[in-house]
Amino acid sequence: MRDWTERPIDLGALHVFYRLSDGSYDKLKPDYISKRICLENFLSNFSRENFTLIADNVVDDTWEMLGREFAGIKIERTSFGNGAASFNRALDLALKLPQEDIVYFVEDDYLHCPNSRDVLLEGMRLGTDYLTLYDHPDKFMDTDNPHVDRDGEVTKVFLSASCHWKLTSSTTMTYASTVKTLTRDEAVIRARTSGDHPDDFNMFIDLREKGRTLISPLPGYATHGQIEWLGPLVDWEEVALK
Repeated sequence: MRDWTERPIDLGALHVFYRLSDGSYDKLKPDYISKRICLENFLSNFSRENFTLIADNVVDDTWEMLGREFAGIKIERTSFGNGAASFNRALDLALKLPQEDIVYFVEDDYLHCPNSRDVLLEGMRLGTDYLTLYDHPDKFMDTDNPHVDRDGEVTKVFLSASCHWKLTSSTTMTYASTVKTLTRDEAVIRARTSGDHPDDFNMFIDLREKGRTLISPLPGYATHGQIEWLGPLVDWEEVALK
């Protein structure tokens, strides 16, 4: 594990691979969250430079809407029909980039706070292997996660210019890393995304067991859109409406 007392490190450019699909699991979401709102929110907080949208299994109306209302962004239409395959397409593209560049994989039902791009870069400069902007509420409740003790996670806390960060055990498939790290860990990532659905929890547990670090901000700068799993201590409706 990296010596966290080192000075902040320099990294390359930030690239985003945003995966959008018309198919989705049955999830209860607040009425201020939709895939379109999440995409608009993301583009209002991140640069369109080095941004690739993978539109998987979308109907013609969605494809035409994307071209009409989000003109100027790079869009690739695919027909994989499952989240694991579309993620692996994003990973294929990411691994072709320069080794020191940062990659942010984003699912289509996340909201991001203002300044989230700068916060992501701050966190990556701490030297972590992996980073999520999502402060997952399952780390504060009694779950099957063996790394959470009833209602809290044993961790270590760090400070960047804008927020505190903690080491965390797992997250979703919306996360950031460097191309160098993704290349090193490709076998683990591919193994846990070989089915129809990414096994994100066990993927990050496998990486943790290899000594990899994953950090998340306190409170979060992004949230999953499911009502049950909204990140704590943030007014996400206000974020969505900005």
